Amino acid sequence: MKQNYSRKQFLTTGVLGLSGLTLSKFSSASIFSLDSNIKIGLIGVGQRGLGLASTIKGIPGLDIVACCDIIPENLAAGMKLTTNGKSYTDYRRLLADKNVDAVVLATPLHLHYPMAKDAISANKHVYLEKTMTYDTEQALSLTKMLKKYPKLIFQVGHQYRYYEMYPKIKTYIANGLIGKVTHFESQYNRNSNWKRAVPKGYTDKQINWRMYKEFSGGVLAELSAHQIDIVNWLTDSHPTKVVAMGDVNFWKDGRTTFDNVHAIYDYPGGIKSSITSILSNQYNSYMTRILGSEGTIEMGRDYAKLYLEPKKKELAIVDGVTGATKEALEKGEGVKIFTDHNGVEPTVYALKAFKESIRSGKKAFCNEVTGKDVAIAVHLGNKATETGNTEFWKAEYSNV
Repeated sequence: MKQNYSRKQFLTTGVLGLSGLTLSKFSSASIFSLDSNIKIGLIGVGQRGLGLASTIKGIPGLDIVACCDIIPENLAAGMKLTTNGKSYTDYRRLLADKNVDAVVLATPLHLHYPMAKDAISANKHVYLEKTMTYDTEQALSLTKMLKKYPKLIFQVGHQYRYYEMYPKIKTYIANGLIGKVTHFESQYNRNSNWKRAVPKGYTDKQINWRMYKEFSGGVLAELSAHQIDIVNWLTDSHPTKVVAMGDVNFWKDGRTTFDNVHAIYDYPGGIKSSITSILSNQYNSYMTRILGSEGTIEMGRDYAKLYLEPKKKELAIVDGVTGATKEALEKGEGVKIFTDHNGVEPTVYALKAFKESIRSGKKAFCNEVTGKDVAIAVHLGNKATETGNTEFWKAEYSNV
């Protein structure tokens, strides 16, 4: 039965009491196993790939047994984290390795689709970094293809779905803590040109592929896709249309992906989700706000705060902790409703869940369907930015 929280009920129950509303399937204990190890092949050992390799190395039950990269320095760094591993410069040879049970794909966006398709055809479980595909047609094609391989686990790297803060926030919203939710405001900003040093023998486009439209979906795909996924999940839906604008207004260095994008997605029921991503300022770099008729929840990377609307005045002592918390609420300062005390990076939870899905055969929580919806939303946003038109979700995007 739905439980509605008034301000007074929230304050009387206490922040600590509400923060106990957890979803057990997200606890590490429930997704962890000490069975025989799953043998991982890592394709793409750049900055993100090497980070994934380090994470996998720390998860019992997962072993990296092969790495693939075209840059020798990347490949050598990855091989140091393998267990008696093999090295490859052609990913197809890695896929033919019968010792590999599953692959982790951390390659440039334009390579996601062909590599994922080949991995599925090779009967490998797949963990694919976000965004799932470069364009809408690829997202639809990959989703259709996976219907033919029901026993394979396919997980997309939107790791925040697996972070314990978000299921708690979803529970709060469902229980009416902040009333009717009508708006989301998200930003993912950096002060960075995205440029990396180009090794001798390679081109700028090979190394700095994020800067070029033929290889990347820009800031929406590389950054804001995470928050698009979270809003999709919190609303149990996908956008119906989007308007957007963006350009290159700071890093005038020959790049073709925009260094700033501002998009507004419309969701069923008139819910609006604004997305901002810029590369010239990182004040409050990662932030999402959920605006409801009775309050606002603000989420950073590892905390969430509640701000109540000033409609009602009743206040109560929170768990007997003097009047400090109620005073903060009364002043509009907000109170913490989640603080991460573990310091565990969300990717750890996502990769543990990938392991458990392979063991159990249970479909990944963030799978090709949820990944498709995010990918299409990203592509619609980029198209709206390019054309200045309102871009609409088509029925065939859902009927796959």
